[in-house]
Amino acid sequence: MQLSDDEIVAQIKTGQDTNNAFRALIEKYQERLYWHIRRMIIDHDDTDDVLQNVFVKTWKGFANFREDSNLYTWLYRIATNESITFINKKKKENNISIDDESYHLHAGQADYLMDCEEIQEKLEKALLTLPEKQRAVFHMKYYEDMKYTQMSEVVGTSVGALKASYHIAVKKIETYLIEN
Repeated sequence: MQLSDDEIVAQIKTGQDTNNAFRALIEKYQERLYWHIRRMIIDHDDTDDVLQNVFVKTWKGFANFREDSNLYTWLYRIATNESITFINKKKKENNISIDDESYHLHAGQADYLMDCEEIQEKLEKALLTLPEKQRAVFHMKYYEDMKYTQMSEVVGTSVGALKASYHIAVKKIETYLIEN
């Protein structure tokens, strides 16, 4: 039997069967978080590392979970922030612009793109041209079909700014696809 989010939170916060509750949290959200991170990071191995960091931060920071948002929204925010941190760290390590498409392809994504259909490859390349926050907003709306109010909780940005960011991202992607 799968535990509800409320049961998971209650068990972890009260210390009642904490390990089983956290295992239930991982089983419930691991795949969804993996694909959210994977769409931002692209590389499987790097995605696994970031996902592991997300669960470590979740475990260590659970006492700070205020329950004013859904559990998944909180996890999604941690995953988004960890992904952006990872991208920025990679960029600094390689001293390459985050907007440089060749950086992403050299970071292990070429093999992923080759496995995709041509249109998916073009979409992925277009996404790589977006700034990381626009990319995150696009992923949340396009792939996750997340509501703007939920996205606002995750990103900590107003709904209006998110709508504008998504609209700009879509226009940039359209322009890239037309030109390439």
